[in-house]
Amino acid sequence: MNRRRWFVGKKMAAWCRMILMILLAADLGVSLLAGPKGGSGRRQEYAGQRAVSAAVKKLPAAEEMTIGPPEEAAAEEAAAEEAAAEEAAAEEAAAEETAVEGTAAKKTVALTFDDGPHPVFTPKLLDGLRKRRVCASFFLIGQNIDGNEEIVRQMYADGHLIGNHSQNHLQLTSGNAEDACAQIRYTNEKIREITGQEPDYIRPPFGSWSDELGSLIPMTVALWNLDPLDWKTQDRAAVVRYVENHAEDGSIILLHDVYESSVEAALEIIDTLTAEGYNFVTVDEMLIE
Repeated sequence: MNRRRWFVGKKMAAWCRMILMILLAADLGVSLLAGPKGGSGRRQEYAGQRAVSAAVKKLPAAEEMTIGPPEEAAAEEAAAEEAAAEEAAAEEAAAEETAVEGTAAKKTVALTFDDGPHPVFTPKLLDGLRKRRVCASFFLIGQNIDGNEEIVRQMYADGHLIGNHSQNHLQLTSGNAEDACAQIRYTNEKIREITGQEPDYIRPPFGSWSDELGSLIPMTVALWNLDPLDWKTQDRAAVVRYVENHAEDGSIILLHDVYESSVEAALEIIDTLTAEGYNFVTVDEMLIE
C-alpha cells in the first residue's frame, strides 16, 4: 500500500510542475502575440512571469512529495513475498499429504469362498456383500450346484467372480489326470449352463495342481496367501481376529461359505478393513495387478 502511495505522490508532483510550466509558457506566448507594450505593462508582465517561475522553483522535487519512503514499501513487498512463499509451501505439503492418503486407500484384498453354494449361508453372504457393495470370488463344488442354480445366478448377476473347485472336492493330483479333467469339465459345464459363461479360474482342492493338469486344462489357478482355518475353528471371533492381524495389501483371504461363522466373520472383516482403508476386489483383479 505504501509503495503504491509513493508512486502516486511522485506522479502528482510531476503533473504540478508541468502545469505551472505550461502556464508560464502560455503567459510568454500571450506577450509575444500582443506585441510591444509600454514600460509599465512589460514590467508587470515580467513580474508575473518571475512569480510563476519562482513558484515552479519552490515546488519540492517529486521524490520529496512521495507519501511513504521507498524503503518501507520495499520491506512490505519482501514481507508479502515471504508470506506468499510460506502459503505455497503449506499448499504443497497438504497436496503431498493428500497423495499419501490416496495411496494408502488403494490397499487391496480379495475375499474368496470355497465349497459352496450353500442353500442358507450363501444367500445370507450375498445379501451382506450387496449391502456393502463388495464383490468376492466363489469357487464352486459341482455337486453343490444342483438345486442351488438360482443362488449361482444371483451370484453372477451381482458381479462376483465364479470359479471351479472340482466336482466333489477331489484332490486332483491323487489319481490319474483323466479323472481330474472330468471333474473340472463337469463343474465348468454346470456353471456355463447357468451363467452362459465357462469359468476361467480354478482353485484346486487343497491347492494341489500339476504341470500335467496345467497342460490339459487351460485355466488360471487361483490360490490364496491368508488362511484363518475357518473350517477348522468355526469361530467367528477367532477368524476375524486372525485376518485383521495378518491382512496386508495383496492378501487373498480363504474362507468357506458353507459355515455360518465364516459368513458372519466375512462381513465383519469387510467392515473393519474398509475402515482401515482397504479396497475389496475379485481375485482376477488381484492376479492381474
